[in-house]
Amino acid sequence: MTEVLRAHAEQQHADELAVLAKADGRPRPPNWRLSPWAVATYVLGGEAPDGTPISPKYLGSRRLIEVAIATLATDRALLLLGVPGTAKTWLSEHLAAAISGDSTQLVQGTSGTSEESIRYGWNYARLLAEGPSPQALVASPVLRSMETGGIARIEELTRIPSDVQDALITVLSEKSLPIPELDSEVQARAGFNIIATANDRDRGVNDLSAALKRRFNVVILPLPDDAESEVEIVRLRVAQLGQSLKLPADLENIDEIRRVVQVFRELRGGVTDDGRTKVKSPSGTLSTAEAISVVTNGIALAAHFGDGVVRAGDVAAGLHGAVVKDPVQDRIIWQEYLEAVVRERKPWNDLYRACRELV
Repeated sequence: MTEVLRAHAEQQHADELAVLAKADGRPRPPNWRLSPWAVATYVLGGEAPDGTPISPKYLGSRRLIEVAIATLATDRALLLLGVPGTAKTWLSEHLAAAISGDSTQLVQGTSGTSEESIRYGWNYARLLAEGPSPQALVASPVLRSMETGGIARIEELTRIPSDVQDALITVLSEKSLPIPELDSEVQARAGFNIIATANDRDRGVNDLSAALKRRFNVVILPLPDDAESEVEIVRLRVAQLGQSLKLPADLENIDEIRRVVQVFRELRGGVTDDGRTKVKSPSGTLSTAEAISVVTNGIALAAHFGDGVVRAGDVAAGLHGAVVKDPVQDRIIWQEYLEAVVRERKPWNDLYRACRELV
């Protein structure tokens, strides 16, 4: 079997899910693979009842995760809202994997997403040959989840045109999907629900109608509260990515991660950690996800073009690419930050020199 680049969550963590399911004696909502408590343990990490360690998939507020899970046990859909890079997609995948054992029922929202992607379409060859029939119908991920009592995922909901978004209203309110061409309907099995994600920066693109908003419970995923939490998130994900990509290099310590995270947090916040120097913020989001990408790219450079030890020069290119999205304004902001902040930190002289070479 050909090795895949990235297995789905339910495949990567099949052992943990099996252990939790076997030892989980708590009440489960209809058609859930795990109890809400076990879903939280799977997502946040901990121990199974038999003592088996469960790795954390999301580092953040336990209460937020409990609210999200409890929402999915009701008749309300869940909307994960936040700035880019706050692990909305990551969390939705793991929630779907733990609850229904299938995270693949996914609609990717774009400006070109059609109503058929949410409702159903047709195999037009069969439709022309046979007329409307169940065999000619092509079910959407939402429709398949309704039939199986599973979780459907909709990414970037606010990027979908408003009239297409509203196709969800009947599904979420009536828990059914009419198919007038067949004079029938599909009624959702118990356990069906929807997890949608939306980008905070897309407000005003395709805002949800009031009717649709009422059918979602919104959970806002914040950026990490403190630097240490963000460093740990980056460390865990970089280690996982390095292993899956088989990168023959490793971080001897996490100093480079700390520096990348500090640079990102200072530029995001507009002020240095000590509060003494104000800095301008670039146009990009500088999210935790981008910090993970910068460090992973640094490991690849060290592995394939260096001695396997990640140094300042290996992360400098990634930092430059993450910060300078606008080649004019962001470049000026980055140069000012390098001169006013990085240059003044003596232990960061290596990072300053590496970044200046690129600028």
